[in-house]
Amino acid sequence: MPPGELVYVGDESGVVSVSVTDYDEREYRVRVSATMEECVLRKGAPGVTWINIDGLHEVAQIEKLGACFGLHPLTVEDILNTEQRPKVDINEDYVYIVFNMLTYDEQAKEIDSEQVSIVLGENYVITFQERKGDIFDAVRDRLKTGKGSVRRSGADYLAYCLIDSVVDNYFKVLEGIGEDIEEVEDDLMANPDKQTVQSIHFLKRETIYLRKSVWPLREIIGKLERGETPLVRAETTVYLRDVYDHTVQVIDTVETYRDLISGMIDIHLSTVSNRMNEVMKVLTIFAAIFIPLTFIAGVYGMNFDTSVSPLNMPELNSRYGYPAVLAVMFTIGAGMLLVFKKKKWL
Repeated sequence: MPPGELVYVGDESGVVSVSVTDYDEREYRVRVSATMEECVLRKGAPGVTWINIDGLHEVAQIEKLGACFGLHPLTVEDILNTEQRPKVDINEDYVYIVFNMLTYDEQAKEIDSEQVSIVLGENYVITFQERKGDIFDAVRDRLKTGKGSVRRSGADYLAYCLIDSVVDNYFKVLEGIGEDIEEVEDDLMANPDKQTVQSIHFLKRETIYLRKSVWPLREIIGKLERGETPLVRAETTVYLRDVYDHTVQVIDTVETYRDLISGMIDIHLSTVSNRMNEVMKVLTIFAAIFIPLTFIAGVYGMNFDTSVSPLNMPELNSRYGYPAVLAVMFTIGAGMLLVFKKKKWL
């Protein structure tokens, strides 16, 4: 396909829903079940406008909205492709940001990912999500009640609040993964089995995916913080610097978890090796004990006729020969056990 061809890549289930929020320092208005036509009319409206779209499979509507706000076809193409690497594109009239919104499913014990795209303009913010449901309720509550500086600030501050909510939620994901790591460590030290190995590899995949999602976000925030676009004011870069620090903290925690999981793999291999060594040691001790006993039993098990043999075996005709040989064999075995115990092999 040629560049800019609009094709949706992702889950097409669900209904597309649109909400429009207009606010300034004095007023706050929200339209939950808005239409694309209403979104188009909000361009150039006074104050700040936040347009949130849940569901991207209606390509024609997304294309219409992008054309109204002057979005480049390649930007609209990236919005519809939900397999994008987190990045930021700075254009003349807007800034396009895409990243992964992660949540942790405690029942399934896995990370749920959703791509979120943010378009930041002069006095508007457009968010594109794959499906309904997000972690921006705290931002909506601050807008509604007027708490904090969000109503007194511009669209760039709203974009910062959305990014900050996503980064803060990463810590909840890390908390869930950390609890899983502790459970796997307990199983590993108590009674490791095949399921434990599978859990370790699953945690390793989860941390790798988390690292792939968080690491580019540091570059995104760093680029916005450096003030490479006039759409991000100097007052907002201070808050972006705080988000940058949180992102670095998340990355450090992810790296720590990766080291812990790699260590668990080494511990499991060492445990299996030690268990095998213990088994081999026991088998070797039994083999060492029975080697001389087998030799004695083999000597006296030879079926030679002593009446015609030039070398007579007097023990064969002895009344107490059998119990005497058993006593010798028992003494040899007991003596070898004492020697092994003295050398701390047992």
